Order: sequence, then structure tokens, then C-alpha cells
Amino acid sequence: MLQRDIVGLPTSMYPPDEWALVETAWTERYMAVTETIFAISNGYLGLRAVQEEGHPHAERGTLINGLHEQWQIEHAEEAFGFAKTGQTIIPAPDPRRFHLYVDDEILNLASAEVSEYERRLDFRTGQLTRRMTWRLPAGVVVRVTSAAMTSLAQRHLVAMRYDIEVLEGSAPIVISSQLRNEADSRDNAGDPRLADGFDHEVLECVDARADSTRQMLEYTVANSKMTLACAIDHVVEGDHITDMTGHATADRGKLVITADGVEGSRISITKFAAFHTSAVNPSSTVTPTHQLADRCDRTLDRALRTGFDGVAAEQAEYLEDFWDRSDVQIGGNTTVQQAVRWSLFHIIQAAARSDGLGIPAKGLTGSAYEGHYFWDTEIYVLPFLTYTQPRVARNLLQFRHRLLDHARARAVEVGERGALFPWRTITGEEASAYYEAGTAQYHIDSDISYAVDKYARVTGDVEFHHDAGAEILVETARMYASLGFFRETDAGTSFHIHGVTGPDEYTTVVNDNAYTNLMAAKNLADAWKLVTRLREHDREAHLRLIGRTGLRREEVETWRRAARTMYLPYDAAKGITPQDDHFLSLEPWDFEGTPREKYPLLLHFHPLVIYRHQVLKQADVVLAMFLRDECFDDEHIARNFEYYDPLTTGDSSLSTSVQSIIASRIGNASKAIEYFRYGVFMDLADVAGNTSHGVHVAAAGGVWMSIVYGFGGLTDTAERLTFRPRLPSSWDHLHYSLMWQGHRLDVAVERSEVIYQLNSGPDLVIDHEGHSVTLTAGVEERCPITSVWDDQHRGEVESVA
Repeated sequence: MLQRDIVGLPTSMYPPDEWALVETAWTERYMAVTETIFAISNGYLGLRAVQEEGHPHAERGTLINGLHEQWQIEHAEEAFGFAKTGQTIIPAPDPRRFHLYVDDEILNLASAEVSEYERRLDFRTGQLTRRMTWRLPAGVVVRVTSAAMTSLAQRHLVAMRYDIEVLEGSAPIVISSQLRNEADSRDNAGDPRLADGFDHEVLECVDARADSTRQMLEYTVANSKMTLACAIDHVVEGDHITDMTGHATADRGKLVITADGVEGSRISITKFAAFHTSAVNPSSTVTPTHQLADRCDRTLDRALRTGFDGVAAEQAEYLEDFWDRSDVQIGGNTTVQQAVRWSLFHIIQAAARSDGLGIPAKGLTGSAYEGHYFWDTEIYVLPFLTYTQPRVARNLLQFRHRLLDHARARAVEVGERGALFPWRTITGEEASAYYEAGTAQYHIDSDISYAVDKYARVTGDVEFHHDAGAEILVETARMYASLGFFRETDAGTSFHIHGVTGPDEYTTVVNDNAYTNLMAAKNLADAWKLVTRLREHDREAHLRLIGRTGLRREEVETWRRAARTMYLPYDAAKGITPQDDHFLSLEPWDFEGTPREKYPLLLHFHPLVIYRHQVLKQADVVLAMFLRDECFDDEHIARNFEYYDPLTTGDSSLSTSVQSIIASRIGNASKAIEYFRYGVFMDLADVAGNTSHGVHVAAAGGVWMSIVYGFGGLTDTAERLTFRPRLPSSWDHLHYSLMWQGHRLDVAVERSEVIYQLNSGPDLVIDHEGHSVTLTAGVEERCPITSVWDDQHRGEVESVA
């Protein structure tokens, strides 16, 4: 039961556009939100959409994946195994700063007379552009246009243009193009989801220098000892330029350009910025800043040879391939189409060049959740990437594999065998000081192993599955075997897992959480199956796995037994799956007596108050039913959904997508569409009230899931792909594409039929509404939809056809 309205930005200023996010007027009222939703990034480097001439309204503008400060966590009362080191992403120097003076008046959008304003984030070019006209009191009129992109082809590069044209009058012009570092002034205002600032100088300058049009700054991070080098260079063209002078100090590199601005004159500045950092892992050798500076020089030299237009062409080519594989087309609803493409665009911005790193919860559009990596990636983002961008998905799973030694050490700290991945981290070490809703979420292991299994099944990547994937599966299965225990009763043997927290963080440290047990059972079974397969069919990989993990045959059989006897709570009277063994004994939350302004509950009620009640931060059993749907029949799914849906607050942005999917599958059209609307407009309509602190990347992944798994009807937990689409009445059609074991499959859902087309590969057998369909490359298969939705009523209406 969501407690929010979907209002959104006014369409008079932000008109719907299928391929862009557009702003047609500037107002300070929406600046904090638009700094997020217009942000540009590439997975390594991100820039919030702070106006070039201004100051941030919400957060500093530049973030680099993994660039962090750390500190000693101080617990009120220490206990063995508590997380020791906190980690927080820190802002890097901002390269997009331009200060424009005309007739000695500085351009300030808050006070300037501005007309013909338009800012556009183009999903096909990856550029953030802006065009506006500034009229000065003295009668001088200038047009200012700009463009910026974080290169998807050149990971460390930002390319920018800043052009000034004098339309009327004459006046002196001064432009200060800057790379600027400012003090970290963040304040979380008591919200534990937000990052706080530091009381010390985080970036300590090692060197600063200016050489003609190039300025270089080098830093060491105070405590984490990471190193950073960043630099800018310029190509300046135009009329009546009188001087260009470079400067560099500890916190600022700048090029100051002066010109005589006469009517009809133009000045064009092409600006490139390069950023290089040392490795994130604290055990790695720190790269000296002068070596990073050399890399910046090479990046800038290459950019100068390529030119802005060349970088733009690379960007457009990358995105053309991305959209060819990944686009979701929705006919008949421009606003929804825009929001869907915006969501997919921000996923690839968060993931594309994260090479060797994870995806922070907010991507690189804000510092909320301190830039940490969570389970969000594996459950909500990787399905989209696995089906459309498998190279990127593989990189993200390889990143988890590189953290295995940290995970092994963490398992030892909490008294278990195998590996326990950190709940939240940047370096690989656990950074969650709140163990009840952090470390206790042992389901992180099965979430990662679930993503490994899905990736292997979807892509057929045997090399990864038999190597890094196998090692992850073994160590996570080993952890669950250690964590749980067998219980012998008159009813037989059952395997239990106690003292854990499921996805619902409003219910913590419980016994036999249904989600945890179901996912752990799959983890154990997947590990047993893979090890057995390797032993029988790939002896070399099996021996390699034994060498890395010390694997013993008897423990593999224990995994099989634990998976088969895993306990799943069930309440016969209600016919539902209790969230855990204790949940149904709790007092129901007083929703009617809780005013809307008291949500999210975590900011207004002591945790102990919340823990005593039946109330959910996010869907828990409902998510388990989506991920493990083979364990539930349709009636059981419907009963569970009907019980838990009213208890779910929506205080987590992760809930809406799975609630929409399950509502779709049980035929509850109104709920499916309602939750989809909340999810697809989560950030564009600022549904949760915190868009200013960054994009909800997992919610963006959930948009794809709710379309493809929900309305698109995909189920992929069996050996073959199964489809049962349902098209909302406000959509004319739905089209999406999937990659499946080397096949490219296009799915077009029309009002009364689905058109399947296999574009490549050998014949593929799928299931459409319970019937086997054999697809042949290049041949369309048209299959009727035998049931349709009545969106105004709950349930399905059988078609008279």
C-alpha cells in the first residue's frame, strides 16, 4: 500500500519526448531533482546535471566509481565481528564549471533575464545539451549553447563544448573554464540512507600545474590513501580573442579567455577532462599520482586527436548498438515510453564502463547509500543486462568473484565456513554498522549465486560458469551448509536457517525466513548440480575447482540433502507462506492511524516499534515467489499476494516491480498497472521524495522486469522460455528483444496476438500459453492471445474468440 501520489514535473516545462528528457524553462524549484534525472555517466565517471555557471542545489557534481574515503566505525557497544571500517564515496573535482562574464556581469540563471531556454538529455547520442539566450540590462544579447558527455567508448574521458554568440550589441567577454575542487559539505540530516560529509580535508593536493591550455591536479585521499589525477585541456576558436592564460592551485585549475565581443562574433570552447584513480582494493599497491597524471595526459592527447565530433560519433555508435539490443517499444503512450527509455538509459550509464567495479545503488548520479554496492545489482539490474548486454553482466559477476577472498574472511569473522559477501561495500569489506539489517541479510550470497546461474543459463557461457561461477557457487553453498542445521522430528528431516534478515528490513533477525530458505535451497542445489556435472564431464575444471576451494565430495552430498529438506514455513489455516516462523504472531500495523507524512516509517519510528508489527518495508515473500515461482502454484501465489500486499508500505523503491509482476501473473490488472506506474515514474515523478540524491538504479532495472516478466509474460525459471503476455489497454503494442544462448529473439505483443521472430541461431522451442512453439530463424510465428485484460476490473476476462 503505497502512500504517495504520482505528480511529476509539469509537462509545460518538461514535455514528453520518446527519445529525450527535455526542459524548456529554468526554475530553481526543480533544480535539485533535475540535477539527478539529467545526469550523465558511463559507469566509471558520473556528472550530476549542475548548471555550468552555477553551484549544486543538492550534491557536488562529479563522482568516480570506487573513489572513497574510509574511517573507523565507532559502535556504541562493541561486539565480536562487527564491521570495522566505514567507506563513503567522495566528490571529485568538477570539470563542467564555466564562469561567463559579459560586460563584467556574471551569468547567474537565478537572476539573469533568460529566454529561448532548452536543456536536453538525448538517449540516442548520450549528450546533455543546453541552449539559451541571455539579455543584459545594457542591451547586449548573447546566445549560450553547451554540450557534455561522459564517453562510453573512452572510459576516463568527459567531452564538453561551450559556445557564446553575440546577437546584439558589443561588450567585453571573459570566460573562466575550470576544474574545481570544493570542500565536502554534505549533511545527511539524520537520514541513514544519505552520505554524510567529513570534518577533515579529504582530497590532499600533491601537485597542481598549468601548461598552456592544459591544467592538471593530483590528489591523495586522506585515509583510504587512494590516489587521483584529473586534468582539463581546451581547443578555443573564435573572433577577437585577446588573451588565454592558464592557472593552477591546490583546488582549482582554470583557463581564462578574454575577447572583444562585437555583434555577430562567436567563441567556441571544446573542453576535455580526464580522470584516473588508483585501485579500489586497499590491499593493492597504490599507484603514484604522477603515473596517473601520465595517463591523464595520454587520455587528453587522444581526445584532442579524435576531436569532439569524433567522440560524439563513438558515443552515438555505442548507443545505437545498445538500443538495437535493449530497446523496449511501447505504442500509444509517449509519457510511459519516455520514462521506460530514460530508465534503460540510466542503467547503461551506471553499468557500461564499470569495468572491474560494481554498480553503486545510485549509480554515479548521487552519493546516497554512500556509493555502496548492494544485492540490488544481482536481483534487479543483472536480468536486463544478462538478456541484452551479456558482456557487461559478465564483468559485474567477475567483480563479485574478485571479492571472494574478502568474503571468505568475512565468513570466518561471523563464525561460518565458505564465503559471506558483504551486505554493503566499496572495497569488498563489510561496511554496514547496523548488523540487524545488514550482515544478518545472509541472502546476499544466494542473490549473487542466483545471478550466476541465470547468467550461465541465458548466455551459455560455459567458461565463466565452470570457472569463476563454480567457485562462487561452492563457497556460498558452503556458507549456507555451515549456517543452517538439520532437525530430526517424527515428521522427518528438515534443514533450518536461524537468525537472519530477509529483504524486508522491517523484520530482522528471525528464524526460517521464507525468502532466505528458498534462495539458499536453490544455491545449494545449483552448487551440487554444477559440481556433479564438472566431476562427470569436465575433469580439468573439476580439479581446478578442488585446488581453489578444497572441495570434498561428502560436503557436496550434504548440500544436496539440505536443498531437498529445506524447511519452508506454511500456515494451513490461512493457506499462505509466513514470511518467517514468527511473523504471523506479530500485531498488525495500524495503517489507518499512520498519517502519510510518517512514511517512510524508518525515519519516524524506533526500529523496535517496527519490528513488533506485521509491516513490510518491501515485498519479501512476493519477491521469493517471483524468483522461485516453480515452488508455488497459482492459487498459492494469489493467496500470498493478497495477504502481503496490504502490509507492504513501499518504503523501498524495490517493491513496486515485483508487486507489478506478481499482480500481472495472477490477473490483478489494476494492481499490476498501478505498481508499474509507481516504478516507472519513481524518479521522474520523485515518488519517494528523494530523487535529488540520485537515480534509483535498481528501480530502473525493475521497470524492465515489470514489462518483460509482467506484461511481456516471460517466465525463465524452467529449461525453456515461457510466455503469457498481457497488454495494458492504454498501450497499442509492446516490443522487446532477448538474447538466449546465442539466439536473438524479438517479441512483439499486439492486442490479440504475439509475433515471435528468431533472428539468428538454430531452431528454438519456446512455450506460449502452455503450448510448445518451434521458432526458425527469419520466420515469424504468430500466436493468439487467448485471454485479455479488463483494466477496470480485477482479474482476467476470457476472450470470446
